[in-house]
Amino acid sequence: MNHDRMIAHLHAADAVARDAAAHGHHPFGAVLVGPDDTILMRQGNIDTVHHAEAEIARRAAVAYSPEFLWTCTMVSTFEPCAMCTGTLYWANIGRLVFGVEETKLLDLIGRDPANPTLNLSSRTVLGSGQKEIEVHGPFPEIEDELVAPHRDFWRR
Repeated sequence: MNHDRMIAHLHAADAVARDAAAHGHHPFGAVLVGPDDTILMRQGNIDTVHHAEAEIARRAAVAYSPEFLWTCTMVSTFEPCAMCTGTLYWANIGRLVFGVEETKLLDLIGRDPANPTLNLSSRTVLGSGQKEIEVHGPFPEIEDELVAPHRDFWRR
């Protein structure tokens, strides 16, 4: 997947995040992209425990073989937390693309009990495993767009 396609899929994930926020959920979104560059699944955050990336990874692990998932890409508006990154790892999804680093979230929202952000990068989590999962991100050129739905949401 080239840079332009990654950006296009980040825009698709952002649309999911904005829809989640419009329904009162945390404004995070993710899409699962197949090897043919089609979006196979979309998911927004549900709540503090049911994050977009983990939900997609769990559903994908039921729907597709590990061999197929190794050829797929998880695209997320923000860097997945340790829980979501671990779920991506166990589901055997071979690639991760994220728009904004998780550390930016802590800077943006501070200490919020609805989102007690960990300071543990997805690269660190994946680097602890036995698989070489590709990681692409962040994408500073669209950071403002991806952060926008968070600015007002966490002030409620």
